[in-house]
Amino acid sequence: MKVSTERIPQSQVVLEIEVEPERLEKSLDAAYRRMVQRTNVPGFRRGKAPRQMLERQVGHDTLLQEALDRLIPEVYREAIEQEDIDAIELPQVEMVSTDPLVMKATVPIRPTVELGDYRRMWLPRDSVVVPEERVDEALEQLRHRYANLQPVTRPIAWGDVVTADVKGTVDGRTLFDRSDIEVHLREDRPVFLPGLAEQIIGLSKGAEKEVEVPLPGDFPEGDLAGKQCHCRVVVHGVKEEQLPELDDAFARQVGEGFDSVAALRQRLADDLHKAEEEAELERYQEQILLNLDHTATIEYPPVLLEKEIDHLLHEQLGPRGESGMEQYLQRIGKSEEEVRGQLRETAERRVRHSLLLSEVAEVENIDVDEKEVTEEAERVISAAGPQADQFRRMFGTPDGRAAIRRSLLTRKTWDRLVELVSSEKSPETADETAQAEETVSE
Repeated sequence: MKVSTERIPQSQVVLEIEVEPERLEKSLDAAYRRMVQRTNVPGFRRGKAPRQMLERQVGHDTLLQEALDRLIPEVYREAIEQEDIDAIELPQVEMVSTDPLVMKATVPIRPTVELGDYRRMWLPRDSVVVPEERVDEALEQLRHRYANLQPVTRPIAWGDVVTADVKGTVDGRTLFDRSDIEVHLREDRPVFLPGLAEQIIGLSKGAEKEVEVPLPGDFPEGDLAGKQCHCRVVVHGVKEEQLPELDDAFARQVGEGFDSVAALRQRLADDLHKAEEEAELERYQEQILLNLDHTATIEYPPVLLEKEIDHLLHEQLGPRGESGMEQYLQRIGKSEEEVRGQLRETAERRVRHSLLLSEVAEVENIDVDEKEVTEEAERVISAAGPQADQFRRMFGTPDGRAAIRRSLLTRKTWDRLVELVSSEKSPETADETAQAEETVSE
């Protein structure tokens, strides 16, 4: 077997493999012995027909394909072992000729990532401050959540809770059809469609109204965007909110109960501060990745991008999976190629960022040992409540433990990156730190 290799862009290697005629003939003979056992050849008992008669019955191309189905994987495995190629996915195979047998295999190999001088990078972090107004808003939302609802006979006003039948159609196609649904009319929250809630204000119990509401330009079902939706509303009841007084008695009713409004306010402030810290960290990490990406050189095989697009598409389809693809495409009015094209930019960003983090983990010698995996599994299980047994079974499998290890590795890598880029330092200090750490790692 003769093998030649050529490295091509996007982390791929092209193998040209020429198979000896004797090996092809041997494979054809083996294919004949398999096929003759399952093929009826007139004039011969099953399995007794000579190869020449079998070929006359099924055709030489059919016999050749039977042989190649076994031979191609064999010679491919031998070729990548012989050439010491680290393939990460199945190759794309092209038959160059069958006499002699020559094939080309385009093999995706491990991506290459060359990081820039990330240890000299410095990014300031924004301080997190939660204005008192946001705490006031959170308190007001709690009052709405614990409000009493009292039926009223007056016309509907903003803030009321309305029970109604609501149906919307476009060109005879039903978009929504709900009976006896309760909707809270808030000026900052649309009901089904932007502009529909405004049409309900002023109606009274027993009223019916039919209106035309334009669908927004970014409506998910692209073929309907901008069209008029015919909406029919039948009002069955109107309730008015009666908000509780903001006092210590109210605080004791909220959640697990608080001693005072001051204690409740402090908890809300703490929760808002924690949420804002998490959001700030997410923004900060995204900026780190953008800076890393800007200075790095990344090359990866196209198959990784296509797999990430598959993953994003699966996320959009949800539990419907592949079976719901056709229905989903009809609903949004796009072809699969158009959807994949729309997802390509997001998928490319995710692939590149994942490769960057993996390379940082390797360069920084970040790893996760079995003790850390066990401790993290126990922490998650102890916090899982009724689902503890389910998590325990999942984390008891190799795949479950591998998932924990990946999560911990990502977390530790981020901790290291944030530590490096958030510490203000001069270029000289950065060089000294890098040299010192390299000495320690040696």
